[in-house]
Amino acid sequence: MNLATLSLLVDIIEAGNLSKAAARLGVSRASVSQRLNQLERELDQQLLRRTTRQIEPTELGWKLYAHGRAMRKELLAASEAVSTLGQGLQGTVRLSVPSGYGQLTMSAWLTEFMQIYPGVTLEVVFNNDMADLLEGEVDFAMRVMAEPPLNLVARNMGPVHYVACAAPALVQQHGMPGSLADLHQVPLITSNLTGQKLRLAGHHLGGTELRIKPRLMSANFYFLRDAILQGLGVGVVPDYMVREPLQRGDLVRLPFAPGSLDFLSTHKYLLYMPTRFQTRAIATLIDFLLAKAAQQGAG
Repeated sequence: MNLATLSLLVDIIEAGNLSKAAARLGVSRASVSQRLNQLERELDQQLLRRTTRQIEPTELGWKLYAHGRAMRKELLAASEAVSTLGQGLQGTVRLSVPSGYGQLTMSAWLTEFMQIYPGVTLEVVFNNDMADLLEGEVDFAMRVMAEPPLNLVARNMGPVHYVACAAPALVQQHGMPGSLADLHQVPLITSNLTGQKLRLAGHHLGGTELRIKPRLMSANFYFLRDAILQGLGVGVVPDYMVREPLQRGDLVRLPFAPGSLDFLSTHKYLLYMPTRFQTRAIATLIDFLLAKAAQQGAG
């Protein structure tokens, strides 16, 4: 048994089945299966229980996986130390960020990072999918969610609060709603998930649901913000999406009681697989983004 075969076992277990492992390695499934069979015959032990769709490591399989993962991390760290000796921070980092917060806030942070570390190349994907992280397409992802997945390392970047706001012209037309109960009197602009939560909040108001009038619902917060600015409805959206229009006076924050929208709050997380090796460039960028988020939260 050598590091190459041990590394193959790590790849198979992390991929979840032989076909995905073969695709990641750029070889045929038959080649991966043959090498795995050779390792099991050499050890005279079964390492994986196979089904048509997935694999399950045996007790020995899990032990060898842990050793292989640790050895591969040490080898990668040593290789990086040699290749970057006497140089500044080098390498490529692949990350995924959500379209709204990523474009509005993180794009400025990422360009600042590139100015500080000119030897680092960034590949940035703007989407809200988890598949790219789980399938190894990116090194880490930033996501806005209530709770992070248990199988990932989650670094908390701070809370996301929601605000109710509207264009001044809409306030003149419909008045100034001051509570959740008042939302049924105005056209509403928000995401589909937030609309569902608002309707469920009606139970706390003594009714079966909150009778809101959704004028527009979408997962694209940029689209929602434009509609709110144009006076098409009252917006209930994350505060970071409308912070600047509120400061400029282009939007008016509605006088909801403090805490009345807390049930909509979520968190921002940097997520990565616990089993993947992090280069110095990846670790430095993660620390940089966490520091920027902390500064923003303190400001």
